Amino acid sequence: MTALQDYVTQYENIACERRSGVLQVTLHTHGGPWVFNEQAHHDLPLFFADIAADPENKVVILTGAGDRFCTSFDVATFLKILIADPAEGRLRIRSDGVRLLTALADIEVPVIAAINGPALVHAEIPVLADVVLATDTTVLQDAMHFAMGSVPGDGVHVVWTRLLGPNRGRYFLMTGQKLSAREALDLGVVGELLPADRLLERAWELAEKWAKLPRATLVSTRQVINYEWKRLLREQVQAGLTEQGLAAALGVQPSGDPSNIPPLELMPAQS
Repeated sequence: MTALQDYVTQYENIACERRSGVLQVTLHTHGGPWVFNEQAHHDLPLFFADIAADPENKVVILTGAGDRFCTSFDVATFLKILIADPAEGRLRIRSDGVRLLTALADIEVPVIAAINGPALVHAEIPVLADVVLATDTTVLQDAMHFAMGSVPGDGVHVVWTRLLGPNRGRYFLMTGQKLSAREALDLGVVGELLPADRLLERAWELAEKWAKLPRATLVSTRQVINYEWKRLLREQVQAGLTEQGLAAALGVQPSGDPSNIPPLELMPAQS
């Protein structure tokens, strides 16, 4: 078992607060919108395992900082470990990728996602929650795989073909389609659309109501409504990442100094 004090300050891009058994998790970078980098890719599975092992958590709210969930990808941080040690770098990325979504699915209590704006990088993370709330400014996209020359094998292939259906899911992954908030609601990807200033309020309203139920009810409900997700992720993510890694290894090998490569910002801030 773990306790909040064991992990609350352990992860530099994850902020936690808990009240009455409800744990709010805010993903951020230096307090602002979350930039997805290699450290986050490594830390998130460990963090999800920590909160899963904390019996004081009765409901989890997952959100991002600022006006977007994630629209920026720091490719240099991945290149750095691949250049330093190609074999170990690929093994670390593959291992972390295998555990990322399965660790999320292994959280024992209900998870509410509050998608606080555009999610163009790893949008599969919040949409795996049991209840998905979004702002009316939310846009969902898988921008960092096929469109950028990478195999969509790290779990996005499982999540989106399941949520959207096989044909719509493949179209989404292979064309870089952006789903508007309204389209995501109509397709059943999200459950509610809310103004930005109401998003977390609604998430807490649901979470505090649920937290009054017996923890056994919460844990068992989470289990029965996620059996299929857990089966699919365990069956397909490792194989998908093997294909992704093979394609990368057969492509151009990274070299040089990636330190000066800035994070790729897919939706620049409005001036």
